[in-house]
Amino acid sequence: MTAEIDVEIADGIATITLTAEKTRNALNPESSRRLARACDEIDANAEVGAVIVRGGGGTFCSGAERDVLARAGEDPADPERFAELGAVYDAFVRVGSMSVPTIAAVQGAAVGAGVNLLLATDLRIVATNARIIAGFTRIGLHPGGGHFALLGRLVGREAAAAIGLFGAEVSGIRAAELGLAWEAVDAAEVDGRARELAATAAKDPELARRVVGSLRRELDPPGVSWAAALELERGSQMWSLRRRDVRG
Repeated sequence: MTAEIDVEIADGIATITLTAEKTRNALNPESSRRLARACDEIDANAEVGAVIVRGGGGTFCSGAERDVLARAGEDPADPERFAELGAVYDAFVRVGSMSVPTIAAVQGAAVGAGVNLLLATDLRIVATNARIIAGFTRIGLHPGGGHFALLGRLVGREAAAAIGLFGAEVSGIRAAELGLAWEAVDAAEVDGRARELAATAAKDPELARRVVGSLRRELDPPGVSWAAALELERGSQMWSLRRRDVRG
């Protein structure tokens, strides 16, 4: 089951919705490439001043599909399988590099790579009962996708260790307390609140694109770039995938 990537544009706001109910909006190489193409199309539309990323069916994103991880674990050095997992990485990197301000509207669970997807956006509005679960170490995997670079820039070392290393689950309320999200609201209000915030940027798309570029250049951590973090983590994650496959 491939997640559909639906895009709606209205009033200068593009809404990207992941829709794959059977897999709880998990990403695979095909849907990841669709997501990246959607970002390209939105960037090319000068009338768009803000983007909302959300999941349909009451779930944000449950990460990468299990088959993608299993295939990578069978032979991490195989170029095709290396590229398949890389496509999932590329999707949320593409979200994070959009020329338009982005907001994640998070309901339900965000798990694994789904956490990286919400972290890739500029701002997060979460449901109070949302469940944010990095969960990599729980299933015997090293985090990938520059997870700690993304997480640490928001919550600091202590919380990044709790979430990414020790597997702590974070509720929507706790996410707002940690600075992982701007606001936690009732689930029924998430989309509306995200749209309310997006509307301000959408009034002047040209200005919004210039301002978000400055924000990222000035405030993103200078120590290790996201691209470098991706490469630093890739080898260890592929090793963990192979080890898990061997162990069965």
